Amino acid sequence: MIVDSRRRRLAAGLVLSGFAAPAARAAGKTLLRISTPAVPDDWHAKMWTVFKDALEQSAPGEFELQVNLNAALFKQGTEPAAMARGNLELASISAFDIAKLLPEFSIFTAGYMLRDPQHQQKVFNGPIGDEMFKRVSDQLDVTVLATAYLGTRQLNLRDTRKVMVPADLKGVKLRMPGSKDWLFLGQALGATPTPLAFGEVYLGLKTGTIDGQDNPLPTVRAAKFYEVTKQLVLTSHLVDGLFIAVANKTWNAAPPAQRQKLKAAAQSAARWNNENRIKEEAQLVDFFKQQGLQVTTPDVAAFRRAVQQAYAASEQAKSWPPGLLERINGVS
Repeated sequence: MIVDSRRRRLAAGLVLSGFAAPAARAAGKTLLRISTPAVPDDWHAKMWTVFKDALEQSAPGEFELQVNLNAALFKQGTEPAAMARGNLELASISAFDIAKLLPEFSIFTAGYMLRDPQHQQKVFNGPIGDEMFKRVSDQLDVTVLATAYLGTRQLNLRDTRKVMVPADLKGVKLRMPGSKDWLFLGQALGATPTPLAFGEVYLGLKTGTIDGQDNPLPTVRAAKFYEVTKQLVLTSHLVDGLFIAVANKTWNAAPPAQRQKLKAAAQSAARWNNENRIKEEAQLVDFFKQQGLQVTTPDVAAFRRAVQQAYAASEQAKSWPPGLLERINGVS
């Protein structure tokens, strides 16, 4: 079967650091290992504490949770394969991770696709989300429990330069994660996309291995990228998100009452994350100015036109389900 072969490729195609212990019960508790690349000060990391607290309150004594930050358990992007192999129970995975094995999901990696955090939540918490998450479950063997707002991505440059249109980024080595969808986004923005692991970005900016990076403003502060950069360019090119997901092996083994508690805890964690990220983003421009960064706003309409034209002519767009783009645009 096609689904089975994709699962085998998912499980075999990535090196997972040799960790292969199966899910287990410890002292009558279901073990839930959580992996995230987030640094401790990021809302993305702190939301797992909210998840843990909510689950301990609703299901006391039923679970043993182990939260692993800083990609200490699995490298960023390898979590879906780890969950498919039974080596990991929970993770926050990106649309880019999903699109590697489910090409139609790449519509959510396209620049200027989602308008704002409110639009994002309405899309993923409605019929579109239900349909697309079923595909994720069928083909990646993970179940999405909630959508967490990661922030609106902006450009962050090592040295100042005039940036008004995509052509002004020509030759700029812009760090991107190593998937083809991320690299395409960097190219669509006019830069030279350069793959680099998140944990290497700070040093890369400091040494000049890369000229810039793109992330939501809360991540820029949490990872202290402002210490090694001089400019923020407010392109607002991607309303980014993460999906709190559980391995189907774990999900299917849980009785209905536990499933309900897991999903409720995930949604509570996502809401907490979303509220705090939105609040923080509104305050951060002033913070970065105080740190000495130059903050500029380009011709966002020009960026939007160029990026959307690049996607419309791309191979990615051919994989998008017919009519889905129009449906996303129609969500209000």
